[in-house]
Amino acid sequence: MAESVPKVRTLSQAHAALEAIRPASDAPSAEWLRYYLRSARVYAEVAEIDRGHHHEAMYWADRERRKAEAIKRTGVHGGPGRVVQV
Repeated sequence: MAESVPKVRTLSQAHAALEAIRPASDAPSAEWLRYYLRSARVYAEVAEIDRGHHHEAMYWADRERRKAEAIKRTGVHGGPGRVVQV
């Protein structure tokens, strides 16, 4: 079942909407991959609507896309909740 995300028109609204559906820090990598791909799409679309924040929204789209690519490449999510063994 897909999450419901409100329609957004600004970068600020996109940040808030995506934060609301952010996976738990211990969620499986596949869930994070879907989230990052969705976030990248949302930010890219917002960049075309919220022209005053075009470059910043494109930065966020690229950032989320790179995170998704890292998960595709390694199969591991390295974001929040990451644990480092000592």
